[in-house]
Amino acid sequence: MIFNSLDFAVFLPIVFLLYWCLNHHLKIQNLLILCASYFFYGWWDWRFLSLILFSSVTDYLIGLKLSNEKSIIKRKWLLGTSLFTNLGLLGFFKYYNFFLDNFRTAFSFFNLSFNSATLDIILPVGISFYTFQTLSYTIDVYREKIQPTKDFIAFGAFVSFFPQLVAGPIERASRLLGQFSKTRTLSYKNAVNGFNLMLWGLFKKIVIADRLAIVVNEIYNHPQEYHGFTLIIGTVFFAFQIYCDFSGYSNIAIGCAKLFGFNLMTNFKTPYFSKSLSAFWRRWHISLSTWFRDYVYIPLGGNKVNKCRWYFNILIVFVISGFWHGAQWTFIIWGAIHGIFLIIESIKINQKYFINNWFSVIRVVYVFSIVCFGWIFFRANSLHDALYILENVLTVSNYQLSQLSFYMIPVVKQSVYATDVFLSLFFILLLVASEALNLKYPFRCFQFRYKLPFYILLIWSIYLFGAFEKNEFIYFQF
Repeated sequence: MIFNSLDFAVFLPIVFLLYWCLNHHLKIQNLLILCASYFFYGWWDWRFLSLILFSSVTDYLIGLKLSNEKSIIKRKWLLGTSLFTNLGLLGFFKYYNFFLDNFRTAFSFFNLSFNSATLDIILPVGISFYTFQTLSYTIDVYREKIQPTKDFIAFGAFVSFFPQLVAGPIERASRLLGQFSKTRTLSYKNAVNGFNLMLWGLFKKIVIADRLAIVVNEIYNHPQEYHGFTLIIGTVFFAFQIYCDFSGYSNIAIGCAKLFGFNLMTNFKTPYFSKSLSAFWRRWHISLSTWFRDYVYIPLGGNKVNKCRWYFNILIVFVISGFWHGAQWTFIIWGAIHGIFLIIESIKINQKYFINNWFSVIRVVYVFSIVCFGWIFFRANSLHDALYILENVLTVSNYQLSQLSFYMIPVVKQSVYATDVFLSLFFILLLVASEALNLKYPFRCFQFRYKLPFYILLIWSIYLFGAFEKNEFIYFQF
């Protein structure tokens, strides 16, 4: 089930009431969370419950074994078993057909045939997220940063915790697992803050992201019908769509967890106000970027190596990050784009003369432009579409600004109306203004102090302006 569905609106209050009726019964509360999480996940396809259960049992047992094993070789074998099991499942379900298709293409260059049947594989929802979460537990136990838990119910609930199961934040055992062993109490402030976050997340998803999706889907699903300003508008709209969609999910997840007495990590910190690309990645999908930093970048040597190796480390991390997002070359290129621009940014002469002396607003626009350039490949349905869009976006210099309305006309057709375009622009401006204010004034304090008007305003806005088609969150597909 998804957060913006009637099913979840029924599911959450039932679990919430049962959970707090069991107050002071910690193990039973954890068992309820585990069962509720499996029910939540099984709502999509109950067959995939076996995968998450298998990963949980495997890493739980390996964690216990690592705590008693002193042999370095055997410890490495145990860690390798966890990596092979989890990444093997992820690779099979997510990347099997990708590698198969590319093997066929490679063999065709030499006039050789490579016959192997393509499998009709359904990608389990959230497998990339819970795989990384359970892997971080095993790696941290191996590094002796944490002690393994002997409570399987708590560990299973940690892996499958339903608020953040399918799209993060990707939590570490050092932060979340310990919360399952502590008595939790229902506080008024936590409940109000949690509800505020959930309501704000639903507003960003239903009112902004899903309305932007109407325009973005029309343009990106038929890119050959558009050019110039229309493609630029579609790309900028997608930048805000994916931000509101994903940060909206994170808001709902964090708020929902607060209702049950848990604290999840912040996943977004106004990333589109970043003045450098490195700052953007410290503020966008923070749980994933820090995961790659701690478990890939630093083990490769990080920046404690010579410059050529350092640049390689940056590039390979972002290529892997792109591949994590999807089994398509467009995602790999998207990751490579960010890696290359981060390498350029890291060169001191460029930092001194090309970036640091810019005015703040220009620097923000510069970073946003690079991010949007990457979004073209991220959103395009194929590499061919991405190259077409890029080529035709670059022709914008041939157009006069006075012709903007003319080039917007093709957007206003079929299922896309002028209302969707102008409402989208209005809510983007509203979002930018609210986040600019949030940089100076704590928005949560405003929410808490003026909670009743805030509730009424958001609920009324969702009712009036929400796009209520059943749209899953974008990151569910990853």
